[in-house]
Amino acid sequence: MFQELLKLTNLEVRIAEREGFHSKGYIFDHGDYHSLIVGSSNLTATALKVNYEWNIKLTSHQHGAIIGHFTSQFDDMWHESMPLSEEWIVAYRQKHQRYSIQSVADFPASYQNKWSEALEVKPNKMQQHALLGIADVRNKGEKRALVVSATGTGKTFLAAFDVRRVRPKRLLFIVHREQILKKAMTDFRRVIGGNDRDYGILSGTSKDLEAKYLFATVQSVSRPQTLQGFNKDSFDYLLIDETHRAGATSYQKIIDHFDPLFMLGMTATPERTDGYDLFKLFHYNIAYEIRLKEALAEDLLVPFHYFGVSDYEVNGQVREDMTFKDLSIHERVRHIREKLDYYSFSGERPHGLIFCATKLEAMTLSKALNISGLKTVSLTGDDPQSEREKCVKQLENGQLDYILTVDIFNEGIDIPKINQVVMLRQTESSIIFVQQLGRGLRKHESKEFLTVIDFIGNHENNYLIPVALYGDQSYNKDQLRRQLVERSRAIPGESTINFEKIAEERIFNAIDQKNMLLKKDLDQDFLHLKYKVGKIPSMMDFVEHGSRDPMSYVAYSKSYYRYVSKLEKGLPSLSEKADKSLVYLGQHVLNGIRGHEGLLCRLLIENEEVAEADLLVHLNQDVYASFNEELRRSVLRSINLLFYQENYQKKRRSPQEFLQVDFIDYHDASKTYKRSACFSDLLKEDTFKQYLADHAAYATHLYEVRSQSGEAHEGFVIYQKYTRQDVFRLLLWDENPLAQNVGGYIISQDKSNCAIFINYHKEETISDTTKYEDQFITPQLFQWVSKSKRTLQSPDVLAIRNYQSHGMRLPLFIKKHNDEGTSFYYMGDVEPVVESFKEDIMATGEKTVSVVKMMLRLKKPVEKGLYNYLTDQAGQRLNTR
Repeated sequence: MFQELLKLTNLEVRIAEREGFHSKGYIFDHGDYHSLIVGSSNLTATALKVNYEWNIKLTSHQHGAIIGHFTSQFDDMWHESMPLSEEWIVAYRQKHQRYSIQSVADFPASYQNKWSEALEVKPNKMQQHALLGIADVRNKGEKRALVVSATGTGKTFLAAFDVRRVRPKRLLFIVHREQILKKAMTDFRRVIGGNDRDYGILSGTSKDLEAKYLFATVQSVSRPQTLQGFNKDSFDYLLIDETHRAGATSYQKIIDHFDPLFMLGMTATPERTDGYDLFKLFHYNIAYEIRLKEALAEDLLVPFHYFGVSDYEVNGQVREDMTFKDLSIHERVRHIREKLDYYSFSGERPHGLIFCATKLEAMTLSKALNISGLKTVSLTGDDPQSEREKCVKQLENGQLDYILTVDIFNEGIDIPKINQVVMLRQTESSIIFVQQLGRGLRKHESKEFLTVIDFIGNHENNYLIPVALYGDQSYNKDQLRRQLVERSRAIPGESTINFEKIAEERIFNAIDQKNMLLKKDLDQDFLHLKYKVGKIPSMMDFVEHGSRDPMSYVAYSKSYYRYVSKLEKGLPSLSEKADKSLVYLGQHVLNGIRGHEGLLCRLLIENEEVAEADLLVHLNQDVYASFNEELRRSVLRSINLLFYQENYQKKRRSPQEFLQVDFIDYHDASKTYKRSACFSDLLKEDTFKQYLADHAAYATHLYEVRSQSGEAHEGFVIYQKYTRQDVFRLLLWDENPLAQNVGGYIISQDKSNCAIFINYHKEETISDTTKYEDQFITPQLFQWVSKSKRTLQSPDVLAIRNYQSHGMRLPLFIKKHNDEGTSFYYMGDVEPVVESFKEDIMATGEKTVSVVKMMLRLKKPVEKGLYNYLTDQAGQRLNTR
C-alpha cells in the first residue's frame, strides 16, 4: 500500500507515529465551506481516556468553530508527522512480513510427480461447487455438461479435479491454440500426478498419440488422417476448452467422431452471435455458472480499478490509421503515456497488455512508445507461435513493459503477472470487452489489483461499456444510467469504476441515442435464452438468467405474447379480446410500479376469489403506509382498465369501454375480490392464462425489486423513475389526465396533491414561454417557476402557497433532458418556502409574460451522484456520429 501511495506524485502522504493516534476521516475544502466525514471511536478504556478519537459527519462554513477545532488538530498532527519515503518503506518492510495471496488452486510450492503429493492439491470454493454440479449431472445419467466460469477462476484446475475423481482410462483435452497446451498439461500433472509418460501433446510440433492424458489442438485432431487413427471409444473423457467455439466445423468433426463416456465443456462466454445452439450441444446441462461479478465477490480474482478516459482526437475523431510519419502520432503517444503514468499499476513495474483497433495501429504505436522510453512489442496473428511465446516470457520477466495486440490475446492466454490492461479501441462487443479485461484478473503474488485504462472516443457503441463492466445484460437504459451514477456501488469487493468527465458524458450520450429495441438484437437475445433453457423462454426466465429486460419485448410488440407468436410458428392463437387484454394489461397495469395489481391478478388466476386480508399478507412490501378504500378503488380501476384512457373513435375512452372487458369485482360485505365472468371466460384460453400469469409474476418481481431499492414515500420510491401516467395512478387519480392539461404541473381537483415535472436541460427549440429557469440552488433547495401568465393571485399559485391548509402533497419529478425518454426520477416530496414567492417577468422574444418564482425545499438533500448527473451540463448533446 505504501509503495502504491508513493507512486501518486500529486499526493502528499505523511506517517503519524504518535501513540494512540486512531482517527480516521476525510476533510474536504470546498473553498467557502468544509465537509467532514470522520469516524473511529472504539468503546475501550484507551479510547475513552487517551486516544485521539473523532466521530462526526457535517458541513460547515469556512470559519465554523467545529471546523476550526478539527483543522487545528489536523495541522498539529501534520507538522509532527514525517513524509512517506522510500527509506521509510524499506525500514517498514524489515519489520513486517508480507502475506502471500491465495492462488487459484492450492498446490505445494515444490512439486514432485507423485500421487500422494498431487492429492494435497485442493479445489478452491468455486471449484468445489462446480464439482458438485458436474457430479449431479453425471449421477442423473447424463453424458455431457457445460461449465460457465469467468476467466481466471480456475477452469483448467476444475477439469483436472474432476478427472482425478472419475479416473478415466484415457482423456482428450481439446484447445484452440498450441500456446495453452503446455500450461494445461502442467496444471493437470499438479492435480493428478502419475508418470510423465502418461501425459502427451498432439499439435503441429508434437505427436504423443498413445498418451493416457492427451492435450491436443483442435486443428491437429480434426484432420481426417488423425481422426481415422482413433476409434470412437478411444477416449472415455472428452474435455473441450473455450467451448463457445464448438460450433465451428473443426470442433463438430471431433465431437461427431468420438463417443466418450462423458464430455465436459468449459467457457467464460457461452453467448454466440451466429445462431448456434451451444447449450443444445451439451443437452442443456449447465453444471455450474459463475460470472465476473460473482467471481469478484468470491475473491477468486484480483480487484480491478477501471478508469474511463478521453481518447486523443484529431478534428473530433480518433485516428486509428495513423502512420509513423503522421505528426499527430506523437501527440497521441504523449497523451497515452500521461494516462499510463498517472493511473499507474500495482507492483514494481508494468506488465501490460494494450489492445488496439488494427494491426497498423498496434505496430505504429509500439514504435512510437519505444521512442518515448517504454519497451514494447506488437504481436498479431501474423506472428508465429514461437515469437508469441518469446514475447510473453519477456513481458513476464520484465524485459518488456507492454505487448500491443488486436485480438489474439482475447482468450486462451494465461499471464498472471498482467497488472495493467489498456484499451485503445472502441467497444464493439461486451463479450470481447470482458475477455480482454479478464486477461489481467488472475491472482499473482506480484500484484494486488489490476489497473484498466479505457480510452473512450466519441463512438455510438459506448453504451456497451457499462453493459460489460456491470454485467448487466438487461439493456434497460434507466438501469445503465443508474449504475453509471452509482459508479462502484454495483461492483462487489474492492473494485472501483471511475470516469473522466468527458468520457462519462460520451457514455451517457451513447445510452440516450442508442435504439435498444432493434429487432435483430431482441431476436438474438431471445434465441440465446431459448437455447440456454431449452424451451420458449418466459418473461421470468429473462429475469432468472440475467438476460434482457423482458419489457423490451412488450415495448416492441405491445405484448410479450405478440412478440413470441411472430417468432415461433405454431403458437396457439388467441381470441381478439384475449390478445388485446394482454396488450392493455401488460402496458398499463402490470408494469411493476405498484404491487397490488400484479399480485391480485396472480391470485385470481388460480382462485375464483381472494380475501383482501390474504392479498395484504402476500404483499411483501407496500409502498403505501396503509391500505384504505381510496387505494382499493384505484387498484380496481387500474386492473379493470378504467384508469387508462385514450382516444378511440374520436372520443376519449377507457379500454374497458371499447373492449367490453372487466376482470375483478370487489364484494364489500365479505371483503373479497372475485373473478368477473369475463375474466373466467378468458382464462379458459390456456395460452392467455399462461402469458398473463407470467407477466403478472414478472410485474410482482419488478415491484419487489423497485420497492426495496430505496425509501418509500406513500406510493413512490425515492430516485425510481415514473412516467406521468404512473404518477397519477400512484396518486390515486381516477383516470390519467390529458398530457396537454398537465404541462409542468397539475393540481388535483380536491387540492390534495400537485405533481411537479421538470425537464432539467431544456431544448433550444422549445417555445420561449416554456423555457423556465427551474434549477437546483443546493442539493436540498430547488428554484421553481410557475406556468406562464401567472401572478401571486393566480388560483394555482395561491393553492401551492397555501399547501398546508389544503393538506397538499407536492412530489417532485425530474429528468435530465428529453433524450432520457418519458420517465422522471422521483426526488421526494417538497415544501414551498412561503416567503420566497415573487412575481417575475420572462422574456419571450419581443413580448414578456408574468410568472411566479419560488423555492421548494426537499426533506433530504439529493444523493450526490444523481445530483451531479442531473445538473451537469458538460458534454450535453455530444455528436455520436
